[in-house]
Order: sequence, then structure tokens, then C-alpha cells
Amino acid sequence: MKKEKRDKHFIHQPSYEGGLKALRAFISKNQQYPEKALQKKIEGTVYLKYTIDNKGDVVDTRIIKSLGDECDQEAIRIVKLLKFQVPKNKGIRVLFHKSIQIHFRLPKEKPVAPSTELVYTVTSAPNKVKAPEKESGGGYTILLPHS
Repeated sequence: MKKEKRDKHFIHQPSYEGGLKALRAFISKNQQYPEKALQKKIEGTVYLKYTIDNKGDVVDTRIIKSLGDECDQEAIRIVKLLKFQVPKNKGIRVLFHKSIQIHFRLPKEKPVAPSTELVYTVTSAPNKVKAPEKESGGGYTILLPHS
């Protein structure tokens, strides 16, 4: 009689579908740099703690390290958009607490290429009058050998 293999962990943690790469891609896709922070040239990292319920939704967020009100609000907005996959935990409803860092980096300024300006001027070429070709009378010269 074989013993049933038990799980290593009693309670399984929620995970983001696609893993860490997908989580980072989601954040960078949905992140909107706050206008005031952009004008003030503020950049840095907002540290947050958040709570995930048994359905995989983020139900509570808390700022641990602030970067300014505008950036904090944007970080909270992004975290509340996240949806996690929660495995069945033997019918127990568990709240999970996690932490995350949202980075705010100023967009790199694209080097401004010097504008290229093309100017076309159209001039008409002077009409050359062709001299009328002399008409040749045309003819043949036949040389016969003397015999």
C-alpha cells in the first residue's frame, strides 16, 4: 500500500499568470508617468505592500516608501489592476500579503535629428534651334574597272 505524497506547503501562494516577466511587462504597459512628476523631473521607486484575497484580486494597498503623491497614486492604480491566480487551499479563504516596487524613470529624450529641407527650383532649358539639315541629293557613284 502506497502512502499518499503530501504537499510541501500547507497553503499555496498566488502567482501572476506568465510569471515575473509578464508582471513587469503588464506594469510597463499600463504605467502612465504623472504629468506633474514629469514637469518636476521626479524619478525613483515607490515601495508598496498589497493584499490579495482568495479570488486573486488586490483588495488593499499601502505605501511603504513614497516618491510623491502623483507617483504614489499611479503605483496604487497599477497594483489594483493586477489579477493573480490563487490555487485551491483546501477550502480555506486566505489573504496573502506581498510587496512590490514600481520604478518611475524619466523617458529618455530622443535626439533631435536636424531637419532636412529639400528645395527644388525648376528652370526651363533654353530651346535650342536646330539648324535644318541639308538635304542631300543622294546619289550613287559606280566605278567600273577598265578592261
